[in-house]
Amino acid sequence: MKVITQEEISSLVARLCIQANTSLPADIRAALDRARQEEPWPLAQTTLGLLQDNLTLAGKKCLPICQDTGMACVFVELGQQVVLEGDLEEAIHEGVRRGYEAGYLRKSVVGDPLNRVNTGDNTPAFITTHLVPGDTLTITVAPKGAGSENMSRLAMLKPADGVEGVKEFILDTVLKAGSNPCPPIVLGIGIGGSFDKVAYLAKKALLRPIDQPNPDPYYAALEEELLEKINATGIGPQGFGGRTTCLGLAIEQMPTHVACLPVAVNMSCHVTRRATGSL
Repeated sequence: MKVITQEEISSLVARLCIQANTSLPADIRAALDRARQEEPWPLAQTTLGLLQDNLTLAGKKCLPICQDTGMACVFVELGQQVVLEGDLEEAIHEGVRRGYEAGYLRKSVVGDPLNRVNTGDNTPAFITTHLVPGDTLTITVAPKGAGSENMSRLAMLKPADGVEGVKEFILDTVLKAGSNPCPPIVLGIGIGGSFDKVAYLAKKALLRPIDQPNPDPYYAALEEELLEKINATGIGPQGFGGRTTCLGLAIEQMPTHVACLPVAVNMSCHVTRRATGSL
């Protein structure tokens, strides 16, 4: 058994909040570099260059990549042999408070969806916890801004709609979003499960590096086809046209009811942020 204290968890979460908001994961940065090299449209290439300049300055000065430092979405993998001293969720909330204060990160969470009063410390965090084998606690902080989150969609399709219906819904979501999610975008796509599970799958998909295809060849091919179709829309970086509308997408699937075909698209912009640490 490994004993992990509440203070250790808070310290880790605080560090991850700052890291996620000031530096991009290697796979996203590599995709941006590749897109700039391959983009034939001059305005789109210039726009991608400006985005890269912003990322470089953020890293050098430890400043936020984007002014919307997002809701703190926290994914926890808790080893079954870990003993926690204290309250896990309160430890995470405290870590978010510290990280957003110490990192001078914008606090964007309101305590009630209708009364709209800011909580002042970007809590509560939005926590998903899974029990896993082992004696390690792994935490991923994935800040999610509202510009892209607001463009996300979920549909309960009919099984008869099939894969063509799924593709049509995904492409329609991208076209309706246009420049609003600050493209180039990254898509997390969930297929299957239930109404609530498919939304989780779509957000979970954003945690998978975009250079790692789905392990199922069928879904890997679908990812590749969708990426090609989305980039053929011509929306381009920031909506200025070009072939770089989407840097990558990931599909997560799970079993579902014989009469269901749930599909969810969780949209993220080019600053798809995540940072992971373990105790």
